[in-house]
Amino acid sequence: MKLDFDTRAKKGQKWYIGLGMEGSANKLGIGVVKQPVGNPAIKENRAVIMSNVRDTYNAPPGQGFMPRDTARHHRNWVVRLVKQAIEEAGITSSDIDCICFTQGPGMGAPLQSVVVAARALSLMWKVPLVGVNHCIGHIEMGREVTGADNPVVLYVSGGNTQVIAYSRQRYRIFGETLDIAVGNCLDRFARVLKIPNDPSPGYNIEQLAKGGSKFIELPYTVKGMDLSMSGILEYIEEIVRRGTEKVEDLCYSLQECLFAMLVEITERAMAHVNSRQVLIVGGVGCNERLQEMMGIMARDRGGHVYATDERFCIDNGVMIAQAGILEYRMGAECAVEDSICSQKFRTDEVFVRWRQ
Repeated sequence: MKLDFDTRAKKGQKWYIGLGMEGSANKLGIGVVKQPVGNPAIKENRAVIMSNVRDTYNAPPGQGFMPRDTARHHRNWVVRLVKQAIEEAGITSSDIDCICFTQGPGMGAPLQSVVVAARALSLMWKVPLVGVNHCIGHIEMGREVTGADNPVVLYVSGGNTQVIAYSRQRYRIFGETLDIAVGNCLDRFARVLKIPNDPSPGYNIEQLAKGGSKFIELPYTVKGMDLSMSGILEYIEEIVRRGTEKVEDLCYSLQECLFAMLVEITERAMAHVNSRQVLIVGGVGCNERLQEMMGIMARDRGGHVYATDERFCIDNGVMIAQAGILEYRMGAECAVEDSICSQKFRTDEVFVRWRQ
């Protein structure tokens, strides 16, 4: 089957330009991406990131970010960030082919704040809307930045933990968390320890873990291809309450336990689909220890790990723009009245029409 990416190109058009708007949690990201006319799978047709701006709402230490407060933050910042992104990209509204917004999954109030802004821009500029699955955005941005061809994807963030592989125009979920996500587990542990939320709880735990040396045995809960983390969190919280262990050792032990579980189910998926590539995406994917552990496993299998830095691992607007332009070029468009967000929008619900 031949995929035609250029049915929507105007005469003489060389680029598709998309504005991406992401606000599914406490990060508000706006990005501008341009893709050359032609098959984006060809190396010479790689996308160009024109701007990537972001602002984060951080709650006080010991607290998580509440939907109402996060939504207020997004409403306060969205106009400023859109102006900044367009200015840095050196374009005007008339250059934009599509406005891409996160349609889910995520927190309801922040999602709604951003989609209202996207609708307003679409009507004001007369530019089509494209709804994007947040998880697909992470995957497509990761593939674009790293050059990974057809990897097993480990998607780890505050709200999601999934092992994914592509098959027959779907990103299939091979394993996932049965309760809380790995990022949420780390965030909640940080609250117990009153660790600051700036720049992120997971990053601060990572730095503390580097000073740990004693491994404290914790429950290891892998169930087939799935895993569970709520019991581990409860167990380590009880140790904190007893006050018998150093904070650095607790952070070290929690990371080692959780990441070993992730490596196990990822390796099993690699064996199942006969892949030697692993792509780590999502906010927790920035963690250097997770990348190191996954790298050891992949090298033992004669494979390779692909990962990105905080510009692309952490929620951002360019990942929504990248996936949105791919959708748009294949004919997708979202009417304003259909631009409804969903807190539960699974990765495998999306028909990946831009891949063979």
